[in-house]
Amino acid sequence: MPFTSYTSRPYAAKASAGRREWIALAVLLLPCLLVSMDVSVLYFAVPFLTAQLEPSSVQQLWILDVYGFVLAGLLITMGALGDRVGRRKLLLSGALLFGLASGLAAYSGSAEMLIAARALLGIGGATLMPSTLALIRNLFHDAKQRGKAVAIWSAAMMGGIAIGPVLSGALLEHFWWGSVFLINAPAMVLLLVCGPLLLPEFKNPAAGRFDLPGSLLSLLAMLPLVYGIKEIARDGVSALPVIALAAGLLAAAAFVHRQRTARHPMLDLELFRHRGFSVSVLMNLLAMFAVVGCAVFFTQYLQTVRGMSPLEAALWNLLPTLAVGGMTAVATSLAQRMDRAYVIALGFAIAAGGFVWLSWLEPGSALWYVLVASSVYASGLVMVMSLGNELAIGVAPPERAGSASALLESGTELGGALGMAILGSIGSAVYRGHMDDAVPAGLPSGAADAARETLAGAAAVAGELPGRAGEALLAAARTAFTDGLQTAVLVAAGVMALAAALAIALLRGLRTTEGEGSDGAGAGAGAGDAAEAAGVAGVAGGGAADAAGVAGMAGVTGAADTAGVAGGTGVAKAAVDMNAALSRSAASRRPGRVS
Repeated sequence: MPFTSYTSRPYAAKASAGRREWIALAVLLLPCLLVSMDVSVLYFAVPFLTAQLEPSSVQQLWILDVYGFVLAGLLITMGALGDRVGRRKLLLSGALLFGLASGLAAYSGSAEMLIAARALLGIGGATLMPSTLALIRNLFHDAKQRGKAVAIWSAAMMGGIAIGPVLSGALLEHFWWGSVFLINAPAMVLLLVCGPLLLPEFKNPAAGRFDLPGSLLSLLAMLPLVYGIKEIARDGVSALPVIALAAGLLAAAAFVHRQRTARHPMLDLELFRHRGFSVSVLMNLLAMFAVVGCAVFFTQYLQTVRGMSPLEAALWNLLPTLAVGGMTAVATSLAQRMDRAYVIALGFAIAAGGFVWLSWLEPGSALWYVLVASSVYASGLVMVMSLGNELAIGVAPPERAGSASALLESGTELGGALGMAILGSIGSAVYRGHMDDAVPAGLPSGAADAARETLAGAAAVAGELPGRAGEALLAAARTAFTDGLQTAVLVAAGVMALAAALAIALLRGLRTTEGEGSDGAGAGAGAGDAAEAAGVAGVAGGGAADAAGVAGMAGVTGAADTAGVAGGTGVAKAAVDMNAALSRSAASRRPGRVS
């Protein structure tokens, strides 16, 4: 017998979950695993589909990027839509679309058809992501059980993104490139069969009509911002990306105004009145700024500097992903004994230490050196993001869980896009500066420019030069690239140190409303239990997003390193870019549910 529809009141109950709920959780893990895999599974297939479909260079970039563009542009819209039409209904509709689009992508006969299929996959992915986390809240009423369930959800996200490149490489050893898409179909069929029987329906009866103008404005804000950030990261500052950024910011301002004045806005501005929500979004943004910005360099370091194949690099990069798995429990345990602000600051400090360690990396450094240092900084950032999300989860009411989840995901992905743009540009500038004098005289201008521009270009040119000339150019390029990496990680370390100070200044003494008594009595005792449960649950947005950055180090083909990681992060959402404006505007709203 299927679950029935509920409003928010029944979810205040503390009934323990039974076998049926845990089986339902297993069903919910299917879309999480596959959507997270889909951000990275395509990278190995690019050379194969390029040979068959013969896309232009622009079409190849769109094949990689359109999934992330559409996913980013529609996440907030789908989160708000799920609060209104029902999260199970939205999840199952998205699963159907995701499965059909996977088949369409697998059997695409042209580049245009594959681009369209990838766009449909992005729409389906945008419906799945906020719905799964919101439904987990509805399935597990007991706080401790909910914390365990969300930790399992996060592990599925982490595992999917890390396994994606490895699975892609294994499939392409035996099957054609379309097989990387067909693996989605059976799981989506299983979700469509089991979902109506095992998953509850939930929607906010007070949400009102869907804000279509607000949805369009959010899309008009996000897509130009995403495009501008990615293009600047890839090709440097030019007129078109700057115009796109300006247009996106104008649309974002219009979106904020719409949310302030609409009768039924998409976003609950009252969430931003609580510094726990706003600061947790900021913490996620800063953490992902560092991890994704540096991941761009590590893919190329392992493959081009150390000479690994993409599959070999992907397999080695599973180790840091496995190493960070236990840090959520460590962070939760520490948060029960001390102010979470200091634990978050400790996580940032650990991450800064890992980045400083990597600043001594050399082309000939031992492999363990790279992997251990990567595990150190990733472990610190998992601590940060798990506890940071605890604050946001603590203030988000159940009827707004879909929108809140989408906003949290927005923060992590905007941070990743900005990190790739800023840190990538810094590293590239250092590389070009070192290579100006390293390119041998007499090279054709095109070859010389390629060698000065990227490490992959230098490696290609070096392969065409005879004997020691090619070896000397490749060695110089590897040294220049490593110098750029060292500079980028030192900048990341500085950002992490600043973030640690901000965490103490902004979060010290802050507790979620859930942990405080209504009259202030017994707050100390209540906060401990709430922190224990919410601290584990906080991994939902942060742990998965951090895993995306860590796993982004693995399995990106040399020709598509920058574009691939850009698409893999899911790219940015403009919602967090609006954070400060929303915080200021919220003061004009009626008294909220949070303190």
